[in-house]
Amino acid sequence: MDGVDIPIVFFTPAEEPARILVLVEVSPAVYLIQTQYLAAAYALLDGLSAGDQVALFTYDSAAHGILSFTADKGMFAQALGTIQYNLGSGQLNFYGSLVQVLDWESSIEGKKAAVLLTTGLDSSQPSLWPELLQKLRATDTVIYPVALGGSLRGYTGKKKSHKKKDQADSEGDSPPSDSSNPLSFAKANVALKSIAEATGGRAYFPASAAEFIPDYREIASALRHQYLLGIAPLHDGKYHAISVELRSAPPGDQKKDKRRSPAFTIYARSGYLAPAQ
Repeated sequence: MDGVDIPIVFFTPAEEPARILVLVEVSPAVYLIQTQYLAAAYALLDGLSAGDQVALFTYDSAAHGILSFTADKGMFAQALGTIQYNLGSGQLNFYGSLVQVLDWESSIEGKKAAVLLTTGLDSSQPSLWPELLQKLRATDTVIYPVALGGSLRGYTGKKKSHKKKDQADSEGDSPPSDSSNPLSFAKANVALKSIAEATGGRAYFPASAAEFIPDYREIASALRHQYLLGIAPLHDGKYHAISVELRSAPPGDQKKDKRRSPAFTIYARSGYLAPAQ
């Protein structure tokens, strides 16, 4: 934590049923590509455990509840088919809508996740990003953004030249600005990655319709294979960075101890907001 090793208090699998909130953007741009991801969304439902519950929200200028949490996956599938898209112009308040659903989900106990089907574009006030960042640092909901727009996004998140920038954004900086186009995919790509990293999730950028199904299946698998790692928190009301590594050898092997195991990939939240005194 903050670059210093700290002892683990407990480590246990999170085996309780999950509650997964699905938030769908209903902008005109998404209307044109809806068939790419709605049909594939059944792969997410098929991969969930029988006791898992799902809820459905949409958003444009604000978030709108469509279906409260239910274990009836058929009911959720029907609700997906009733989504109405905004075919006119208007505000696209992604950040504010995500704050809304996190507030709604905050009163729910247990294992929680949110799957965001979104372009990540946001036309609201820039001041909403710091508010969202604070919410992400405090929430125990794991977020999995699935970016819509395919090859139009030009996603470059895997290039080394973007690695430091992505890390900086996840630690509190605003997404990169684009004065010529505030609704740029470059800004949205970094924002989605930062949102996922802050909560221990992962952002997906499917380039074609065929990639949605394996992405949804991976999200469902991740929800079934979560673990709780406990530490003794500080009580200073500040945000503290966390880094979790899986070593490939026992602590006694100093040469191999510093290597991460190539067989596993860890997705953990980037930090925590400590309670105040």
